[in-house]
Amino acid sequence: MGPARKASALLRGDLLPRLLTTIPGPESKRLARRLKRLESPDATFYSARFPVFWAEARGANVLDADGNRYVDTAAGFGVAAIGHAHPAIRATLHREGSRLIHAMGDVHPNLWKERLAEALLDRIPWPGRWKVIFGTSGADAVEAAVKTAVLATGRPRLLTFEGGYHGLTLGTVTLTGWERFRTGLRDLLGPKPIRAPFPRDEDNAAKSLEIISSKLNDNNDSRRPIAAVLIEPIQGRAGIILPPAGFLRRLQELCDRHGTLLILDEVYTGLGRTGRWWAAEAEAIIPDLMTVGKGLGGGLPISACIGRAEVIDAWGPSSGEARHTQTFSGHPLACACACRTLEVIEKEGLPERAARLGAQATEWLRQALGHLAIVRQIRGQGLMLGVEFNGAESGRSADSQAARVVIELLRRGIIALAAGPAGNVISLTPPLTIAEAQLSCAIDVLADVVRSADRLKRVSSYRLVRKLPHRGRRPRLQS
Repeated sequence: MGPARKASALLRGDLLPRLLTTIPGPESKRLARRLKRLESPDATFYSARFPVFWAEARGANVLDADGNRYVDTAAGFGVAAIGHAHPAIRATLHREGSRLIHAMGDVHPNLWKERLAEALLDRIPWPGRWKVIFGTSGADAVEAAVKTAVLATGRPRLLTFEGGYHGLTLGTVTLTGWERFRTGLRDLLGPKPIRAPFPRDEDNAAKSLEIISSKLNDNNDSRRPIAAVLIEPIQGRAGIILPPAGFLRRLQELCDRHGTLLILDEVYTGLGRTGRWWAAEAEAIIPDLMTVGKGLGGGLPISACIGRAEVIDAWGPSSGEARHTQTFSGHPLACACACRTLEVIEKEGLPERAARLGAQATEWLRQALGHLAIVRQIRGQGLMLGVEFNGAESGRSADSQAARVVIELLRRGIIALAAGPAGNVISLTPPLTIAEAQLSCAIDVLADVVRSADRLKRVSSYRLVRKLPHRGRRPRLQS
């Protein structure tokens, strides 16, 4: 930890990459060897060039155990929406951590739970009364929404979408549209949901709506009618896939016609990520239930299921033993930090900033990469962007195209994630506070890596060499 501590003074939050060792460095390699012996083999992926161990993070910067500084374009899985260790969050943790670290959420609540409920519901743009159920993860919020829908409708089935990602708990892994996550667990899982294709264009949208309509029409005769349709407004882990304009509006109309609830999973897309407070606002739709998570706690684990009061009230009053709760529900420090996060998003105009920077980044990406044969599509909304490659291998592995690009980006000081079932998409979901110079640098490095991969693919089989030549602007390494 010595090099990291010495270099921590250089971690301001808005700096460009600064690399002191090979990547991963010797300390990250040592820690990897130790953790690999202690942890489940299916938890962390290890290779000669992956991973690095984080020691400190600020803004859009991450410092590893060897003192190397990176620009984080993944925002820690989208959690660092207002940046890592925002000053408002640090101050709140310092002040409130000396007062109350834990309470009894569903027995003797803490005052921050009430404050957060009010602050969160104040940001709901739709008419009527709304209520909330707090949790600690996105999957927990989805489970709360699904339970609520079943209680409110008296119907036992769900309709979800291929490629959807809603969590990996025993309840949500059934809803997630990735078969690999259910391998070996079939006997433990509940009934399969009905799964519809998630549309990528108008033709797909028409076919998907036709399938959904036929399934909802079966409600009148089926012994297992559909309680709710669960959908991400933009599929995140599936590769930043946007449905065509109007699809969500037509989906809501179908749900309304058949008395089926609409659940929007905004764990990834909410809180300004797509250029609005909620992605649903772009289509002017009103969900019955909505899930929120990731960036809500400013880095602390907290989530929420938000719904129309008449739907949430289907739970009925507590008899003294809550039917959906957990030990850390409504945790005081997480609630306090979530209140501050909402204030930061509003005061700093982060949804508007995400819209502006996202449009700028999309244009940069299209200019730099749009002409390459290896690139299939550049898409996104706000600061939720994806670069999809052509010719993906079948099945996802550590050798997939995007995964190899991610490893090369890491070697150059950029943290990014691969997405999509075939691992053929680079997803860019940086902090909404990322400096423009950092975002420009990250795109320059990405463009350099992808251009080199495109040249290699045209000359021979696709592979990334150890050292790729730079083209265009070289990222500045600040001291």
